[in-house]
Amino acid sequence: MTHTLPELGYEYNALEPHFDEKTMIIHHTKHHQTYIDKLNAALENNEELKSKDVIELLKDLNSIPEDIRTAIRNHGGGHFNHSFWWPMLKRDTQCKGEILEAINTKFESFEKFKEELTNTALTLFGSGWAWLVVNNGELEIVQTSNQDSPISEGKIPILGIDMWEHAAYLRYQNRKPDYVEAFFNVINWDQVNENYLETRK
Repeated sequence: MTHTLPELGYEYNALEPHFDEKTMIIHHTKHHQTYIDKLNAALENNEELKSKDVIELLKDLNSIPEDIRTAIRNHGGGHFNHSFWWPMLKRDTQCKGEILEAINTKFESFEKFKEELTNTALTLFGSGWAWLVVNNGELEIVQTSNQDSPISEGKIPILGIDMWEHAAYLRYQNRKPDYVEAFFNVINWDQVNENYLETRK
């Protein structure tokens, strides 16, 4: 298969004023597209791996030939992480349903969950992601560096914060706390709840 750029499903300005239109355009059409182009290039001469979707590739990185493993890890991870990220963004949704119950059970309150996820994001050294994942049936907050993905560690992501500078740079520059606070205004909690329910099946 040839990996392609997924559509956002909403306009580039739909997350204003929290995420600005120009950053969204560059993030989607330039950064994500570059990961896809480099992933396709890495797979060009391997017909067996070309037939697999990106999740299959990332779940079993050790089976990838060593000469392209790093490229698959980086660019396949970048493609998966961003494909997961775009549907998870939407203004004005509320955390409710089974995901809220699970958060309250695990973290005692939504406020404590928000504090822990924020701290995990802001203490990440360099570029990477902060995630809410399901690990062995339990919610867990984790970091990954660069474009590493929780699925390579057997964990199922249900929410993620892109902490690369390119996700925030035009509006927030180096003000990462402001960016993370803004992120909580554009979480598509309906999608997060759906992601969580998928792990319960």
